[in-house]
Amino acid sequence: MEKCFEMELRWDPILSEWIIVSGERRKRPLLPQNFCPFCPSSEEVPRKKWRTLSLPNRFPALREDPPLPDVKPDRLYRCKPAKGVCEVIVYTPRHDASLADLTVEEIKSVIDLWSERFKELGRRDYIKYVFIFENKGRIIGVTLDHPHGQIYAFPFIPPLIKRELASSRRYWKRNRKCLFCKIIEKEKEDSLRIICENEGFICFLPFFARWPYGVHIYPKRHVEAIIDLSEDEVFMFASILKRVLKKFDNLFDMSFPYMMVLHQRPTDGKDYPYYHFHVEFYTPYREKGKVKYFASVEMGAGTVTFDYSPELKARELREAPET
Repeated sequence: MEKCFEMELRWDPILSEWIIVSGERRKRPLLPQNFCPFCPSSEEVPRKKWRTLSLPNRFPALREDPPLPDVKPDRLYRCKPAKGVCEVIVYTPRHDASLADLTVEEIKSVIDLWSERFKELGRRDYIKYVFIFENKGRIIGVTLDHPHGQIYAFPFIPPLIKRELASSRRYWKRNRKCLFCKIIEKEKEDSLRIICENEGFICFLPFFARWPYGVHIYPKRHVEAIIDLSEDEVFMFASILKRVLKKFDNLFDMSFPYMMVLHQRPTDGKDYPYYHFHVEFYTPYREKGKVKYFASVEMGAGTVTFDYSPELKARELREAPET
């Protein structure tokens, strides 16, 4: 019988990064009929008196008590236990809603829970990075429709974050200024790619955009993580999230799919004064009914091709209604 490798971290010696092997993930439900594990009538969640919930992921890629690796490592093919935490953040008891449908106050409750979980998970000595994200839409590969996000608390700093840390550190050392703060200045000077803003946050499609409507949201004040935001800033964060998500839905008159990721400082106990908390969106649609695929050039060469101008796509999104 073919052996099933259930859960471990394997080291890629070519790209110098960890890969998560997780056979348990294949067991997760795929759009179950007449049942939702996140609705108040299920066994996993309370029946009433809750607004947002954090639940253990029943089909995790990382576990607090992982098994030992199934394979014997050597100097080239390293492996180790997949120790970490995977959680689900249920946004609302309402099954047929989305984050865009929630009120600003309800979105603020989601942000407050993100902050709470970042703080609690980040205190654990084996957690080096707390990654908060949402996959929305079946085209993204979502297996449950109930509005929810996820958290992966990694035992290492993910490679994309490492690259951002390295570039922002280099810029800080050369210029004694935050790279992200400088990007805000440049985007405000050009103004062509700004989607919307408020007193505390700005949303724009970057000069260096990688996805057709892949906007970034930056706090205007230099903060390294979501827990550094003031109470007023959290409310402003919720407000601009609501505006952006409604623009997405109104752009093509549909519930717009996306990947939303929060990039924050690592939780390994080191100082990162040069890093800047921000949100990035990865959006599959390039036009109504047309999908942007990351194909051979993007995946095999690592070079993104952008089929339009960021200024054009920014204007389309800026002109989309917010209500």
